[in-house]
Amino acid sequence: MDAATSVSVVIPTRNDAAQLETCLALLSVQSRPPGEIIVVDNSSSDDTAAVCAAAGVRRVLVDLPGIPATAAAGFDAAAGSIIARLDADSRPPRDWLERIGQTLDASPPLTAVTGPGDFYGGNIPVRLVGLLLLRGGYFGAIGLMLGHPPVYGSNFALRREVWAAIRTTVVRDNAMVHDDMDISYRLPPDTDVIYDPTLKVGVSARPFATWAAFRKRLVLTLETFRVEFEYKHPLRRRVERSRWRRDHPQAGTTPRPPWHKGPAGPG
Repeated sequence: MDAATSVSVVIPTRNDAAQLETCLALLSVQSRPPGEIIVVDNSSSDDTAAVCAAAGVRRVLVDLPGIPATAAAGFDAAAGSIIARLDADSRPPRDWLERIGQTLDASPPLTAVTGPGDFYGGNIPVRLVGLLLLRGGYFGAIGLMLGHPPVYGSNFALRREVWAAIRTTVVRDNAMVHDDMDISYRLPPDTDVIYDPTLKVGVSARPFATWAAFRKRLVLTLETFRVEFEYKHPLRRRVERSRWRRDHPQAGTTPRPPWHKGPAGPG
């Protein structure tokens, strides 16, 4: 599988070697092998380098702090026609890349696909809080604001043409921004996001396990809203997307996988 038809998997990480080792092991047994795996190491001081060497994956070093800079560097380095994104604590099922490939191989160039997470770790109330915030808050409320599903940082992929369209506008120098929401917000009106509720990966519930961790996510969310609304008012963004859909009615014919229930075409 050459770079023109392959999938690049990007994993930003910092001092999370144990979780990364498990993630890489799961990627090594995918039914559709990745063309390359890029671990973007944000100045780790643990065994991340040794884990990458043992797994035989590419390690890219990034000094600028924060996930936005780290993830963007991985997307920039990717050679595949499809760029998939996981976190170090993501647990992809064996057919994860196969299903991503089936969806995006059959889609127009400006298409992304995303799915939810199944939370593991912590107790049942913590996992329920994570599930509620992800599905009701992120995919629900944020999706309503955007007018299309947002991509979820622990589980999404996009055609490289999508990254080419937004790589100069995404935030890279603010570590307090949620990079997945930033990517979602910067998508141009002609980009389609397919939400597949069955494309699940395991995701650690640790961001919701303590009040301090939860508070950090809340602070990041508020800062992300500030940055995105300063970039473009959400109403203006919705108007631009509505105008584009009105002027391109034929765009509503994007093929959907059989499990997808939502409308076709850019949201």
